[in-house]
Amino acid sequence: MKSCTQSLHSKIANDALYYIYNYIDSDINIDTLAQELMVSRFHLQRVFKEQMGMNIYESIKSIRLQKAASLLLTNSGSTITEVANMCGYSSQTSFIRVFKERFSMTPTTWRKGGFKRYTSQVISSSATASISQANFEALEPAIVKQPEIKAYYIRHKGYSKKVKQVWQKLQAWVYTNNVEEYDSIGLYHDNPIVTPLHSCYYVASIAPKVIKENFETRLPFFTIPSGIFAKFDVSGKYGDILKLIEWAYQEWLPQSGYEATTLPSYSIFKKNHFLEEDEKFIAQYYLPIRLR
Repeated sequence: MKSCTQSLHSKIANDALYYIYNYIDSDINIDTLAQELMVSRFHLQRVFKEQMGMNIYESIKSIRLQKAASLLLTNSGSTITEVANMCGYSSQTSFIRVFKERFSMTPTTWRKGGFKRYTSQVISSSATASISQANFEALEPAIVKQPEIKAYYIRHKGYSKKVKQVWQKLQAWVYTNNVEEYDSIGLYHDNPIVTPLHSCYYVASIAPKVIKENFETRLPFFTIPSGIFAKFDVSGKYGDILKLIEWAYQEWLPQSGYEATTLPSYSIFKKNHFLEEDEKFIAQYYLPIRLR
């Protein structure tokens, strides 16, 4: 596929994805989405599947259920029906059915502690995260408003040490284009504590401080949306990031007075563990939030 076509297809898929994030609590109509992006329904569905590895309906379902899994913990005063409505389900019965298909338990069981069993299984599938002794109880975030970030990226299916190869390619791109000032951003397209790691999409990206028209690149380009975030300053070694995300969603968030939004969280690395020999990182972790 020619690089210009690849970039166009990538833009269509990303624009569709962020439309879904913004309207996940409504009945998303694919025809309306196609009109919004000024493409045919057929072309949209074909390009989205090509870029994301799943069709639009599967992606909508996944995002809704990830949001529901979080809301069931943070919104303890909301009924199951109310949580279902916040995630775009008009029927409590259908919500309970699809939730059970995804998480092998009902929303009520999840809320009463079943989430700990599920996430511990996800964490245990990572050899490094499962032995991490990282403790974040004393960590206090700053609440910040982040601007949108424009970045070049590579999307990778699966969260494992193989992500290192993706970061190496991005580092080669930085050297090729003599980019001196930039942010290295790891975006967790799927929440890695409620998504099996082998099917979890991770987005490695480079955000140059100055974007030049003459960049030599075949990399796609996207915009990370602006928003309100809880910013955690953290350091550690490979494996600790998953423990951090687990703690942020399951311990800090329910007690915080905030709820997570549908936007993905991300880390801005000052030191990237995927590129360091000692596999240690220094980063700012951004968790998207809003007041309950």
